[in-house]
Amino acid sequence: MRLPEVSKTIQIPDNVDASLEGKKINVKGAKGSLTRDFSFAPIAIEGEGKSIRLWAKWPRKKEAALVGTIYSHIQNMITGVTKGYSYKLKIVFSHFPISVKVQDKSILIENFTGERRARRVKIIGDVKVKIEPEDIIIEGINLEDVSQTAANIEQATRVRRKDPRVFLDGIYVYEKNEGVA
Repeated sequence: MRLPEVSKTIQIPDNVDASLEGKKINVKGAKGSLTRDFSFAPIAIEGEGKSIRLWAKWPRKKEAALVGTIYSHIQNMITGVTKGYSYKLKIVFSHFPISVKVQDKSILIENFTGERRARRVKIIGDVKVKIEPEDIIIEGINLEDVSQTAANIEQATRVRRKDPRVFLDGIYVYEKNEGVA
């Protein structure tokens, strides 16, 4: 069964410039610019002045869901170039003190549960990482890059083959903000 037309309209703020070339969207703001290609999506995208309209005429369930998904991606791009995104992670250990360093485009996690070898985590995209004594702060304008970098750090310090109620060591996300980067 197909639904009648599903559509959403995004109003672009005055301090943001958005351009549309086919299904490729470029958003520029005070913090920088982001470009994203939605040519894979079987929906229509058109720009009219300071608004972008997304719609699917007689969509199946998948196309109707894609309208909302792409709408959210564009909203996240607009928020990123105006305010930015920031994730804070807490370094937690009970016995072996974990040390964290930034090296080129990766993060080194040393002495995790007493391991000799450092664990290496890749920094995704154009993300800035600050290390404080107990915290790691990840900032950037692309939500996907910021959140994936935080997730990679959290996954790198997952304790395996031990009781997670006893071994609480790790690095955990405790705060997500927009408007900081």
